[in-house]
Amino acid sequence: MPKISSDTTAAHKRTTLHGPTMGTRWSASVDADNSMDLAALRQALAAAVEQVDEQMSPWKQDSDLMRLNRAPVDAWVDLPVEILEVLDCALDVQRLSAGAFDPCMGALVDAWGFGAVRDAPDADAIRTARQLPPRTGHGGLELDRPAGRARKRLPLQLDLCGIAKGYAVDRMANVLQLHGARHALAALDGELRAVGSQASGSPWAVALERPEAGRRGVHGVIELEDLAVATSGDYRRYLEVGGARLAHTMDPRRCAPVNNAVASVTVLARTCMHADAWATALLVTGPDEGLAMAQRMGMDVLFLLRRAEGLVNVGLGRFGRSGGATPQERPVSG
Repeated sequence: MPKISSDTTAAHKRTTLHGPTMGTRWSASVDADNSMDLAALRQALAAAVEQVDEQMSPWKQDSDLMRLNRAPVDAWVDLPVEILEVLDCALDVQRLSAGAFDPCMGALVDAWGFGAVRDAPDADAIRTARQLPPRTGHGGLELDRPAGRARKRLPLQLDLCGIAKGYAVDRMANVLQLHGARHALAALDGELRAVGSQASGSPWAVALERPEAGRRGVHGVIELEDLAVATSGDYRRYLEVGGARLAHTMDPRRCAPVNNAVASVTVLARTCMHADAWATALLVTGPDEGLAMAQRMGMDVLFLLRRAEGLVNVGLGRFGRSGGATPQERPVSG
């Protein structure tokens, strides 16, 4: 979701800070005044996203997430406050989405070739992962946030890839505010969060990608002010198996990659952590159940659906035709 805003004022200079993280890059566009120490800000932003990666990466064997994954069932594991906050949010979205968002899908993610273990599906590993005990609500994982610890109640493998990047963007927004930034836009992949407006007073404008594999096109423009946005889709990370394209997002109900008519889901929320998790949950639930769920919860969400006649929009809230809560399919031109 590229940024397209460019408004500045005489008292502010637009600066873009960026760096590598989580196999991609983070960036922050800042309308900075002369008092801001941009070198210190960049260092703090890099440290914030690196801490999230060090705590929550399934690719780093010494991460706090992997320590928890390796721990025996019923053994308490001391954890940093940050990962406990993310786990708490993940379990809450799991409950509210009736299991569509599930942070306990690590074994299936690896089995299907989307994790750190292998780069192609393994039939034996898939069968083994499907035989793991079922999880309901918070039953598989217990958090003790006052004591700073968690324990697994079942033999499960956690994966926070559907929420950690959104949380990293929130951490970036917090760093920006602590360093005095009042006009900034933090970004990591398709997750973004605006700190205030642009210095000119205009909202931050970001491009919503058209869901097409192998190319980057603009589907529309979203305006953000003190707001976060996240998009999940089937068109960026996938595997080709037997002529079929398998999206990287797991459907916990089917124990298999998502396979429905949804090309992408974009969600607006106050925090990027929530936007990220809900975009994943609604991608999994699909166009019917997902729209009904989003409507019940009063969410601002845009579904792009693949229909026989082509791509269609279905928006709720701010994405609705008149900002309303009644979904209506609209063909996408071009």
